[in-house]
Amino acid sequence: MLELFRNMMKEEWRVHSTMFGSLSFALFPVMIFGIAFMGSFLIPLMHTTIPAGNLTLLIHANYLMLGIMVGGFGLLGNEVMNRRFGQASLLAYSARSLPLSEKFIFTNFVVKDTVYYFSLWVLPFGFGYILASPFTGVPLARALLLLLTLTLSFLFGLCGVFFLSAVYARSRPALWLVLLALGVGVGGLSAATGMNPALFFPPLLLNSAFTWGNLVLSCVVLAILFAVAIWLFNPESVGSEKSYRDSFAPLMQRFSFLPHPPLAAKDTLDLYRSGSMVGQTIFSFILPLAVIWFFLSLLGPYFPPHGLLFIFAITAGVIASTMYTWVTMFDSFGPYACLPVAVSTLIESKLTTFAVLQLVPALFIAVVALLSGEGAYLLPAVVLGISVSFYAVGVMAWLTGLSPNVLVYDVKVLAVYLVLVGIVLTVFTGLAYANPLYAFASLALAIPAWLFIRKAKVKWDAVDPAGF
Repeated sequence: MLELFRNMMKEEWRVHSTMFGSLSFALFPVMIFGIAFMGSFLIPLMHTTIPAGNLTLLIHANYLMLGIMVGGFGLLGNEVMNRRFGQASLLAYSARSLPLSEKFIFTNFVVKDTVYYFSLWVLPFGFGYILASPFTGVPLARALLLLLTLTLSFLFGLCGVFFLSAVYARSRPALWLVLLALGVGVGGLSAATGMNPALFFPPLLLNSAFTWGNLVLSCVVLAILFAVAIWLFNPESVGSEKSYRDSFAPLMQRFSFLPHPPLAAKDTLDLYRSGSMVGQTIFSFILPLAVIWFFLSLLGPYFPPHGLLFIFAITAGVIASTMYTWVTMFDSFGPYACLPVAVSTLIESKLTTFAVLQLVPALFIAVVALLSGEGAYLLPAVVLGISVSFYAVGVMAWLTGLSPNVLVYDVKVLAVYLVLVGIVLTVFTGLAYANPLYAFASLALAIPAWLFIRKAKVKWDAVDPAGF
């Protein structure tokens, strides 16, 4: 197992370093380290507006969300072993040529991805805070404890969603039963204690009062979730096949009002038949946002009136922009190279499908506004969230073309993305806080979004298609 894991890690490095250079990829964790190191000196300033406990809660919620966003391995199933990596001849495809079981390879793949994301996101952040601790007066033990609890937060999100997505891949009704049981348990805990259940999140409990017993219990729960998810994994055998009725022609007719009906129909079928349309919506959008709302509700008193709804709408917009990665993850320009199709045409098609998918975040933000008693601000909240989403995806298309899942780890790309999107988020958060109706000003983001998309088409048409 160690040999396969080591080679998978080398493979991951080579894939990314080949695309945008070893130095750019190696500098990615350095940038995360720098952000944490410099941000540590701003903590005393943040404490003037947000108490230390709530700041800790927010950081843990972010890493829980990171784990949730990357933990949907159960959705990959046969895609990992066949279609997604088969054409690249990666090691995840080696069950076809080596005497290794699919489950064994998939276990290594999941462990590799877990270590990979931990090394890129969690460890550099924690290490930056640890190195800053002598200068900020934070005890070293306290800084090390934060690294431990952030790691556990990330793993709880990853293992929890891995388990849920594996259940989903096996049986949809079983997933709803598990979620119902989870909801009843959380509701019962809240009713029994009269406290927000988010306060009982194990890493938070460990951060506030460390005990070896709680640490061991947390590790046992994580191990059980991971082991059960691996046990549930059951990719289709190599010789199996599925038969579908012809859906392409009818879909193409339905999408005749779109710029590229055949491509839109293909994207829709890709999402549907891979299980990503429903699965990604649940595990990469609804679930992360539900967790965010769960934790943000504790910070309500520290936001201006109606501020909680608008910060949630902005967050939903940023996460909704990642739907662009859904429609590009199973496709590349290679198969189209022999056809009279330009890269810009594919980008336009993917963005069209993305625009249709924005109905999901719009409805979700509207439901949250109604359930939270903020129905009067439903329209400005939806406008703000969707405007941010389209602006962010415009920046993403310009920077990454058809490869957002890979190029995001180019430190130059991520730095430019964070600056361009961060400025907009700061400005429109302030405007929405000042007056909810100012959220309508976010409609102006359509102009830079359109410019970025136009630049993306020109830029990626000029790039050698062999680089995709």
